[in-house]
This record gives sequence, structure tokens and C-alpha cells, in this order.
Amino acid sequence: MKTLMTRALDLAQSAGAQYADIRVVENRTESIQVKNGVVESINFSDSMGFGIRVLVNGAWGFSSSRELTTEEIDRVSKQALEIALASGLVRGEKVDLGPPVSSQGKYVTPVTIDPFTISLGDRLGVLLAADAEMARVDGVRVRQGNLVLIREKKWFANTESAFTEQTIIETGGGIVATAVGDSEVQTRSYPNSFGRQQVTGGWEMALKWDLPGNAERIANEAVELLTAEPCPADTTTTVILAGDQVALQVHESCGHPIELDRVFGSEAAYAGTSFLTQEKLGNFRYGSELVNITADSVSPYGLGTFGWDDEGVEAQSAPIVKEGNFVGYLMSRETASKLEKVSNGCMRASSWNRIPLIRMTNVSLEPGEWELQDLIADTDNGIYMATNRSWSIDDKRYNFQFGTEIGYEIKNGTLGRMLRNCTYTGITPEFWYSCDGVCNKNHWNMWGTPNCGKGQPSQIAHTGHGAAPARFRNVRVGLYKPT
Repeated sequence: MKTLMTRALDLAQSAGAQYADIRVVENRTESIQVKNGVVESINFSDSMGFGIRVLVNGAWGFSSSRELTTEEIDRVSKQALEIALASGLVRGEKVDLGPPVSSQGKYVTPVTIDPFTISLGDRLGVLLAADAEMARVDGVRVRQGNLVLIREKKWFANTESAFTEQTIIETGGGIVATAVGDSEVQTRSYPNSFGRQQVTGGWEMALKWDLPGNAERIANEAVELLTAEPCPADTTTTVILAGDQVALQVHESCGHPIELDRVFGSEAAYAGTSFLTQEKLGNFRYGSELVNITADSVSPYGLGTFGWDDEGVEAQSAPIVKEGNFVGYLMSRETASKLEKVSNGCMRASSWNRIPLIRMTNVSLEPGEWELQDLIADTDNGIYMATNRSWSIDDKRYNFQFGTEIGYEIKNGTLGRMLRNCTYTGITPEFWYSCDGVCNKNHWNMWGTPNCGKGQPSQIAHTGHGAAPARFRNVRVGLYKPT
């Protein structure tokens, strides 16, 4: 492996490249889906290939192949060089990568139980047991469950003497119950919305989630939502968001706007650009003094946790918002140098045949000091909302509206009646400035988002978001009116 990778780098340098790197990626994904007591799909997929990135006369070239042979290394290296030369014909800003990166070492996701050692029968047994529990509840029309296992091996080398090898292991799973009434459809998900929770970790995480043990509760909640009171219409009130909803709020209104390529306008696909323009760095009030947001690639279980990014930059932790003040971006080597800074290791590609982009690592709201029951008791009137159902945000990541699967009225410091079709809306900095309570580490969890889209051609990234329940004042709720 190292011999082939070194060959590619030597060819690039001998042809005049100022810089080159190569990634070899081997991926194994196994997924199972169950619906209404029937095994809907079992998918095993394998992929292996390499991508070569070269810098010639200040312009990039990239090419890739699934054939890891000497002949193909030579061909793809030549093609990447030709693309770089063609790119250089278009006048543009020359690329500066800043200080060299010469990382060396190996990294493996810590796991207690290797998920790939669990038999297919045992995995199916978990999902079918959960399905059977949901089936006990009258009124549930659709029952779904899934498990996903991923193992990715990655080798990286560059012309600055870096050589790293890492193995990332992910385990994901979840259940969904859908209830149908005369004029209403309601869904409850566990442990996270849109199908599953996912982490870097082993089968021990699937055991911790205990899908069968939570299935009947989730099904009952879906049925109860059919006749629950609707969210109050167009009202301004206090909102406490559960940790899973805070995680999605962070992803959309904090994670995307701090991607520095969006700020510079070199990326706008899927999520637009950003309101956090360069002059705001260090000079902008992002939220209240209780809001502390960190981007890291070292937290246990985070989908953004690894040894090195796809430029060989070592995993690290960096502040983004400190006591409400905006202090940092997600950066690549190239974009960091424009700010006279050093990359904080946020370049990742979804596969060997994609060029790395700036992606969220683990963008997290740091825990505060409240116990959840005390935070609720301290709230005279409001709504507790949990588990994302829908989201909408403008292409500057500024104005947003979110909906949740379930809500509860808060009256005189106590959770009251269940509420359905809960929504809330806001403007990003105003919303975060209204935060006056964050729960402590006892309620903090690392949530996974395995479906973050960016780039053209499209890339799907896996990102992590640590979060605990948090309280926000003077929030507009109930603007969604179902048809």
C-alpha cells in the first residue's frame, strides 16, 4: 500500500506539482430494515479505491479510480496533473496551504464489542423484537426498524512526508412508529429522528439504546398524538428543547454557517452561504453568555471523531462560540491561510472518488448547570419540544423554522398535556441570545447526523452534535397549520 501511494506522490512531484496527496479508502457497510414484522431489506456493500489531489501552479487537480494497481496509479496521477494544469488556465486566487502537514500514525475507533462479530440473526432478532412490541399497540399502522454498521479503513499520504492509517467504526439504529387517525398522521422515533441514531462505537451502543425496551412507549406516544391538543397558534412563549432537537438546531443554525468555504463564497450547494462573514470573527454576539459551542474531532462516539482529517491534520478541539461571542470557523488548510490561521482539521470526503470539503466534525453546545427537572420547575409557562420532525432555514442560515414530533405544555413549572404539530421559528443570533438555561452533563448526549449533504457532485457526511436540553425565551410557536 505504502509503495503504491509513494509512487503516486513521486510521479506528481517529478511532473512539477508543488503539493500532492493520496487517499486510499476501503468501506464496508451492512444495513438491515424491518417493516411491519417483515424483513424489508438486507444490504451488504463493499467499496475500495483511491483519489489523488495535486497542486500545480497554484491550481488544484483531482482524479480517482477503484483499481489499485501500478498502471492505474500512473494513469490517475497523470490525469490529476492534467486537470490541475487546465484549472490553472482560469485566472483565480493562488492556493496557499500554510505550514506543512507531516502527520504519522494509526487510529482505530475504540469499541467494546465489534459490531461485525454480531450475527445477522442476532441483529434481526433485535429489530423483530422491537417490532413485536410496537405491534402490541392498537392504532399503529406502520412499524419500522433499522440497523446500520460501517467500517471504513483509510490510508493517507502527502508530499510533506505525512502517512496515516485509520479505521473508523460506526453503529446506527432506530425504530419508528406511525399512527393514522381519521384526519391525522403522527410519527414517533427512537432514539433519534429520521430513522436512527448513529455513533462511532460498537455493538455496545445498540445494547444501550435497547430498541425493544422502548418500542411500546414510542408506539403509545404516536397513537396519543392523534388526539393530543395542537400546538398553540402563533404565540410567543418560552420553549425548552430536548437534547435531540438542540442537536439539530446546532447543526442547521451553527454548524453550516461556520463552514469557511461558505463564508468565502466558494461553496453554496444545498445549504447556501453564510451570514457569519469574515469581519464578524471575534466581533459578533452570537448568543447569550451561556452559549458555548465547540468543534472537535476527539469526543467519544461522535460521527465527526477520527485521528486525522483528509488533509492529514490531526484531530483537535476548537472553540466556535465562547460565552456568546463568535470566535472560530471550520477550516481547511487553504481557507485557514487566508485568515492567517492554521487549519483545525475539518476537511473530509465522503468517499475515495470525492475531493475533500470543509465538513462539520462534532459541533456541540457545551453543557450548562441545570438539571432538567429544575429547569422545567423554573419555567412558569411554556412548551417542551422533542425530536425533530421538519426544518427550514434560509440560504444564509439566518431565518429558520423547525417542527418537532412531540411537545408538552408547561404550566406552573410542571409538564402538562401532550401537544401535537409543534413548531417554532426564529432568527439565529436572536434565538441563541434568548437562551437562558442549558442542562448539565448528566443530560448531555452525543447525537449523530449521518445524512448531511453538501457539494456538487453530492457528498453525504456524518456529523456529530453534543447537546443537552436548553431553554429559550420569547420564541414564536405554532405557525405551522396542517392541511
